[in-house]
Amino acid sequence: MSAATSVTEAQQSPEDDLSDSSAPSKVNWPVFWGALIILVAFVLFASIWPSTAEDAIFGAMGWVSENFGWYYVLTAAIVVVFVLIVALTRSGHTRLGPDHARPKYNMFTWAAMLFAAGIGVDLMFFGISGPATNYLTPPDVAPESEEAARMAPIWTIFHYGIPGWAMYALLGMAFGLFAYRYHLPLSIRSALAPIFGKRIHGPVGHTVEIAATIGTISGIAVSLGIGVVFLNYGLSAMFDIPQSMTVQIALMAISVLIAIVSTVSGVDKGIRLLSELNIYLAIALLAWILIADNTTQLLNALVQNIGDFFSSMPSMLMNTFAYTDGQAPELPADQWMADWTLFFWAWWIAWAPFVALFLARISRGRTLREFVVGVLLIPFAFILLWVSILGNAALGFFQSDPTFLEETYNTPESGFFTLLEQYPGSLFTIGLAVLTGLFFYVTSADSGSLVMANMTSKATMADSDGPSWLRIVWAVVTGALTLSMLFIDGVYTLQAFTVIVGLPLSIMLYLVMYSLWKMLRHERLVALSQARALPTALSSRTNQSGERIKWQQRLRHRMSFASHKQLTEYVNTVAAPAIEEVAAEIEALGGDVQCHRGQHPEHGLPYVDLVVHFTDQEDFKYQAYPVAYPVPSFATNIRTVQEVFFKLEVFSNTGSRGRDIYGLSKDQVISDVLDSYDTHMAYMSMAGEDGAPVPADETFTPETWNDTDQADTSSIDQVPVPEPTSAQDTNSKNS
Repeated sequence: MSAATSVTEAQQSPEDDLSDSSAPSKVNWPVFWGALIILVAFVLFASIWPSTAEDAIFGAMGWVSENFGWYYVLTAAIVVVFVLIVALTRSGHTRLGPDHARPKYNMFTWAAMLFAAGIGVDLMFFGISGPATNYLTPPDVAPESEEAARMAPIWTIFHYGIPGWAMYALLGMAFGLFAYRYHLPLSIRSALAPIFGKRIHGPVGHTVEIAATIGTISGIAVSLGIGVVFLNYGLSAMFDIPQSMTVQIALMAISVLIAIVSTVSGVDKGIRLLSELNIYLAIALLAWILIADNTTQLLNALVQNIGDFFSSMPSMLMNTFAYTDGQAPELPADQWMADWTLFFWAWWIAWAPFVALFLARISRGRTLREFVVGVLLIPFAFILLWVSILGNAALGFFQSDPTFLEETYNTPESGFFTLLEQYPGSLFTIGLAVLTGLFFYVTSADSGSLVMANMTSKATMADSDGPSWLRIVWAVVTGALTLSMLFIDGVYTLQAFTVIVGLPLSIMLYLVMYSLWKMLRHERLVALSQARALPTALSSRTNQSGERIKWQQRLRHRMSFASHKQLTEYVNTVAAPAIEEVAAEIEALGGDVQCHRGQHPEHGLPYVDLVVHFTDQEDFKYQAYPVAYPVPSFATNIRTVQEVFFKLEVFSNTGSRGRDIYGLSKDQVISDVLDSYDTHMAYMSMAGEDGAPVPADETFTPETWNDTDQADTSSIDQVPVPEPTSAQDTNSKNS
């Protein structure tokens, strides 16, 4: 057995992956301690010397916005272009999983989950305060003008829209592609394997994950800080509870307590139900404002907002306000850009690992095109509705009530509740808004602690979660960071801190784009190598003596529907001996070969797996693997006898190739193996010195595959499979 194989098997075995899916991951101590020490040190610094911390934070933010504002703007534009290129080119056909994988969730369910991902308490906060700021202090038009009113909701839609979701889509593609197609752990370091190779398991990987952990916590802290301030105002409006740090500390303590309770008592399902209920409550609030206000006017504004957004987006995407200081003296254009565009891009970057992990998990089996289009458009559709309807409703009152406008500008958390007061049943709707905001707040705190525990654990192929105590630690640390920032200058301090943290994290986006480019280039080379090897593949139409295969034999192959017994006999007498004969010949010629038989974990059918290892190149894998299918309706001759039949499909490193070899003669099976080997050799020749995009000893290719069967096999009578003899088991280093 080669050293590469030893590392792979020591890393993880297929049995561990299947059986330990519910076991918690082990703590990644270097990442945990590195992130914890930095965050605790900063919390202590901000708590003990708040004025010094304030000067440092806002000084650093000013330096970043002055010198790197162009960089943030350019990065967002590059990410949008990159994900669109992936989606709209041939790379868009690549799946987030093996070639045979199909989505776990149907399109409606998947769309609903993406829809839910676009809703949060911060959208309730900025949905009104954003248009208010953009109307009163716009960056490039006259304040409170008709043009300012027209662009006020557009800028908020832009900041919450496609550029940010493109960042989520970028990391989501990386998570899903490397975890589900290339069998690497579900972590940010795996996405950098094509660049750093084995070093992702050392200081390089630890540094990346420490940075991602700190960035994600800062993003969560912003959301929790907004939630605390928003809820404090709502409780004050309903119950006359004072707006004070004491109340905000109590609300933060509740979030930590919820995380602890959900961890130790197993009420995670209840938390999930709350998150689903949030969607309906938010939609109810939106529908009420649409009905209670001038519905026709709001719908007219919605349609115009859609057109204005898509026509203005290209220029907005690259707008650095280089030629204007703005017309609002209290908020110059460069400061407006720092407070809004730079903050939002940094905030999206900080949240990207968190949300991308969720998006990848629910999107396994989808093509990159489906994934990108869905992620960019489905959540954005709700954001567009929310900001347009609520923002334009608020603008109608802003234009007739300057006091409402000034109050929303100076105290952003008041805007949503003040808007609800303008409609009938305000006491009920404000209570509903507080309840909705509370549910959003609780679910964000709970899911945040879970994700932080996962990010500081050694991720497994089975998507297992981090230890329970780790969730509690991160809930406490996140709460402490949020409060330390609120003590200084409220939500604005959290925004400034995020702009600073987002700068080093943005480098991660460029590394991930380069890594994905290498992997997608690899996918294109594989497809091209198959085309170049096609002439050789045609040789399978003849036998070893050069005679053409009789057409009757080919027809029998296409009309055969193998039973459990027939496929077992075929593998043991034809397919396995043929593949083992090729393995023995490659080994005799000096190849590093593994070839062995096994049994399908569910219906017990035999399979045979051939792997040829190459130094610094991708291993060649040819696996004859049984897959169950329902007998088609046109096969009337056998439907009365059996309802399920089996194909013996060829699997490579990335899953099923969709080719059935059952019924081929031994010589034909040998020819098919050699055709596949020729294709792999052609790929390696084209790859040249670049080698494999992911080092062979860093990835893991399963011997048994999930979700391949297309029919229920539970009622099939299994035929005992004989134990392999020494003649049937070829292993180049273990024989």
